[in-house]
Order: sequence, then structure tokens, then C-alpha cells
Amino acid sequence: MSAPSGARRLRLVSATTLVVANMIGTGVFTTSGFLLADLRSPWLVLLAWLVGGVLAACGALSYGALARRLPESGGEYLFLSRTIHPAAGVMAGWISILVGFAAPMAAAAIAFGEYLRDWFPGISPQWLGSALLCALALIHALRMEGGNRLHNVTVGVELVLIVVFVVLALSRLPAEAVLQPVPNGGSPAAFAVGLLWVSFSYYGWNAAVYVAGEVRDPERTLPRALLLGTALVTLLYLALNAAFVFAAPWQLLAGETDIGRVAARALGGPLWANALTALIVLVLVASVSALTVAGARVYARMAADGELSRVLALRTSGPQLAIAVQCSLALMLLWTASFKSLLTYIGFTLNLCAAATVVGLIRLKLREGKRLAVAGWPLAQLIFLLGVLWMAWCAIALQPIESLWGLATLAMAWFLWRLGQALRDASPSMSFWRSTQCSKCWFSFGIFV
Repeated sequence: MSAPSGARRLRLVSATTLVVANMIGTGVFTTSGFLLADLRSPWLVLLAWLVGGVLAACGALSYGALARRLPESGGEYLFLSRTIHPAAGVMAGWISILVGFAAPMAAAAIAFGEYLRDWFPGISPQWLGSALLCALALIHALRMEGGNRLHNVTVGVELVLIVVFVVLALSRLPAEAVLQPVPNGGSPAAFAVGLLWVSFSYYGWNAAVYVAGEVRDPERTLPRALLLGTALVTLLYLALNAAFVFAAPWQLLAGETDIGRVAARALGGPLWANALTALIVLVLVASVSALTVAGARVYARMAADGELSRVLALRTSGPQLAIAVQCSLALMLLWTASFKSLLTYIGFTLNLCAAATVVGLIRLKLREGKRLAVAGWPLAQLIFLLGVLWMAWCAIALQPIESLWGLATLAMAWFLWRLGQALRDASPSMSFWRSTQCSKCWFSFGIFV
């Protein structure tokens, strides 16, 4: 589903800011408190963020090669359909819809409401989060160009404010917190599970591939945007978390969900805490905005291929109906799920999906040989796959419930593919999803699922 040349309006800056906005979200302001509780060492926490950045960069190099070879919108759905099997692509599409976009959007909206609760005591966090989801869906559905400018301006302001906070915070770090002795860190398995949480914060390095069909000169722009955005966010994460974990003795920060606010209060009192809260709200707005843009393209891609109702396909003015459906799913999760229960589940499931995509790249490279240029081949791809397998194995051992939910999601996605195949086999003269008689019925079923 390539966009017309006139529709390719995203340049390097827009594609890079899309990556940055997708990556910088709730995780970086919450995860280190959990990491400190398990690893019991600020230095091990920073090491986890560094390793997470390396894995994300390896993934970005791999996705960049696929984006050069398949410069169309659709993300993992497109890549796996072309490199492994249509079933793998459809499964990835359903996972992207349910786990890659709707769930993170709901989590960010929950955090948005929680952070604003003290400022708007008469309004529940759920209603505040719902207002954010609906407002951004309306902006992107009505005017795509305005949405792009919103990304660029919001992410630019966000980066400047984060850098200002980091510079001021690092200059105020107490020496006793930096030099304090620490006990032995957690086990390697605990470190691996911590990496899974960190990967949730980094996930988004692949965001630009979802709108590849709307990027100008995608063969050059997409790999640069993926790697540039990942490198920038890795540096920011290391600096920001150094300010967090060394702001006070680690025992006071361990287990704190709002570690950013706790650290800011320790460094500068209530004024700093409120200022950082405002920054986090801005970050969450940018994150939900970027997820809204990228996720709707997966719906549109699947609709164009007949895996979803054709009414969700990309129109000249943008995928308005796909944006509305995505917003509805996020709202449903917002009102029925908790933030904490989503972290391991999202990280576990999305990492397996990304690993399958890299396996597809390896198959494509072995088939095409020198015709397909892959940066970092084969070391980057092996590092990424080994890292994901290690994290997944340790998550199954230490957090089996969340891991089982992730495996159940994969099984459900396979079932939906098999159901679609059976329906098409029963009616070979037409594409089931595209049939005029059934499209409205199955569109409603897709939303329900």
C-alpha cells in the first residue's frame, strides 16, 4: 500500500520526532523505581538502561534494512507477511493493534490522569485520560499536517525541557548518594526481567516504519530516522536516570512508581516536583499523539490487504476511521485495566514480535545475499535475538502469569488468522473481509475482539 508521491510528506525531522515521541513515555519516569528495588544498585540500573539502548539500536538497524527493502506502511504486519508467512503478518497485525498501540496508549492516558489528579481534584484520572485520547484522535483525524506540526513542536519543547532538567539536576546531585556503598545486585534473571521493563520504555524505535508509505525518500530517510531517534533517546535516558537514581539514597527511591517526582522533590522541593510533573504531562501528550499516528496505519494496511474491513483502509485525507477504532480500544482498556499489570505483558509480547521480524530479515538476507544491504550484519541481529530470548526465558521463570497472557495473545492472534482463512476457504469467490454484505458485521466483530 504505497502512498502516492504527493502523500509522502514526512521528512527526516518528522520521522525522527515520531520515533522519539513513541519512545519517550511513561516508562522512563516509572521503571527505575522498580529496577532499584530488584537490582539494589543505581549503577546496575544505569547499566540496564545502557544495555536496553544497545538492543534497541540493534533492532533499529534491522528494521532499517527491512524499511529500505519494503518502504511501505504497515510495520511488523508488512514485514512478517513478506519475509516469513502471511499468517505471521496477520498475527503481528493483531498484536500491534491490541498490545503495540491500544495498550500503551491506555497506559499513557492512565499516567496522564494520575499526574494531573492533584491539579484537577474534582475530575477522575480516567476522565482526564479519556479527554486526552479523544482530543488527539480528533486532531489527527481532521488534519494530518496539523498533527505532524504538533509532533515536531511538542517533541522539540519536550527535549529542551528534559535537557534543562538534567543539567540542573546533575549539578545538584549529593555526593553521598553518588558515592554511597551498595549491596550485591540482583540475580542475572532479575536483571533480564528489568531489561524487559526497560525495553517497554525503549519500544517505539520502530515507529517510523509504520508510516513508511508517507515518508519522502524512505530508502534513505527511514534507517536514518530509526537510528538517530534511538541514539538520541538512549543518551537522554542515561542522563535522566542518572539524575533520578542519584538524587537520594537508593533505599528511598526503590519501589517508587513516581520516582521522577520523588527525585525532583529531593533535589529542589515542591517547585521542582511540580515542574517535572508538567514536563511528564507534556511527554505523555507527545507519546499518545505519536502512537495515534503510527497505530492507525497498521489498521489501514491490514484493511488494504483484506484482513480487516475495507472501511478502515487509508484514504487520501488520512485513516480517520482507523484512528477512531484505535481510540475506542484504548478507551476500553483505560477503563478496565491497571497500569502496573500492563508493563511486563506489553514488553514480553512485543519483544517476541520484534524478534520474529528480525528472523524474517535474516531469512530475506540469506535468500537475496549481497543485493540486500543490512547494517551490522550479522552481529547486530544475533545480539538482538539473544537478548530477547534471554529476557523472555527469565520472564517466564520469574513472572509466569504476565508471560502466559502474552503467549495467550499470540495464540489468539493465530486463531483469528485461522478463522479468516476458514471463512475465505468457505467462500473462495470473494475476500470475506472485503465483501460488501459482511464488511459492517465483521467490522463490528473486529472491534469487539
